Amino acid sequence: MNLKPSPWWTPDVHADRRPFLLARNRIQAALRGWFAARDFIEVDTATLQVSPGNEAHLHAFATAAIGHSGEKTPLYLHTSPEFACKKLLAAGERRIACFAHVYRNRERGPLHHPEFTMLEWYRAGEAYDVLMEDCGALLKLAAEVAGVPQLTYRGATCDPGLAPERLTVADAFRRHAGIDLLATIDPDGATDRQRLAAAMRAAGLRIADDDTWADLFSRVLVEKVEPGLGFGRATILCEYPVAEAALARPAPHDRRVAERFELYACGVELANAFGELTDAAEQRRRFELEMAEKARVYGETYPLDEDFLAALAIMPEASGIALGFDRLVMLATDAQRIDQVIWAPVAETAQ
Repeated sequence: MNLKPSPWWTPDVHADRRPFLLARNRIQAALRGWFAARDFIEVDTATLQVSPGNEAHLHAFATAAIGHSGEKTPLYLHTSPEFACKKLLAAGERRIACFAHVYRNRERGPLHHPEFTMLEWYRAGEAYDVLMEDCGALLKLAAEVAGVPQLTYRGATCDPGLAPERLTVADAFRRHAGIDLLATIDPDGATDRQRLAAAMRAAGLRIADDDTWADLFSRVLVEKVEPGLGFGRATILCEYPVAEAALARPAPHDRRVAERFELYACGVELANAFGELTDAAEQRRRFELEMAEKARVYGETYPLDEDFLAALAIMPEASGIALGFDRLVMLATDAQRIDQVIWAPVAETAQ
């Protein structure tokens, strides 16, 4: 007989979780101090937005604003504060940081929660490589504040005192799957599904007839690449294909790849960073492609934020990153589940 776990608010459960939660507060205070010491302004963005974001595989919570006469205007709980933060860059801010509650539907598990805290920060006029240095510093700071020599998740460890390894996506595909990824991407960034499918067959990986290039890319990434990242030291997986970086600008040395990286520690994805795209026409084109894919796969789309696209016209060159703050706390405290480090988790029946 399976007994339902006691709610998080029962005294015995809370007593078990409390050390994680107090560590969370200490880490958050330390990170706030780190940003303040480097002239970042902490900003607070609205949760309700006209668009929750336009990535094909992110799912939002929908609601509506009701006017005095009863008319309804669709709104969404944001999946990231990114659009609002970039509008603030367009308004003239140069360095901003934001601890934002964000909301993602269809996500719940040891590393996923419907509502969680995203730490985002942006540097106007600075290269995205600087964000890689930020990541190393924040991993080290979180461990120091938690009083631990290493980050840990389910037996895996990562030394935050070591500078993160920098690994391109192309090198990771070659190392972990034996696939020449760049051979499946044309000079203009267009992808070749048949070439990637052939490479995957040769590597003994499964494919389906209706798989797109993006489906195949994701399968290799999830099944072969990600399981090998962030062990012993953190990994920065960089230079994603342009087709997999909807909000990032192309890399100046190779138009097939973009200025995007993800941070991994103990096999856990912690952060996603961009050298930000500021070409509004190109951004609109990419969003429309993402929404077409969303319609194909899920039968739904989200509106575009026209104010955001207008703001890109005056937004300065910038780099930005989103880090899953709860996951960082998990690794610094050896928590096993994300709900252990969230003060008041969402009820299971409220998914």
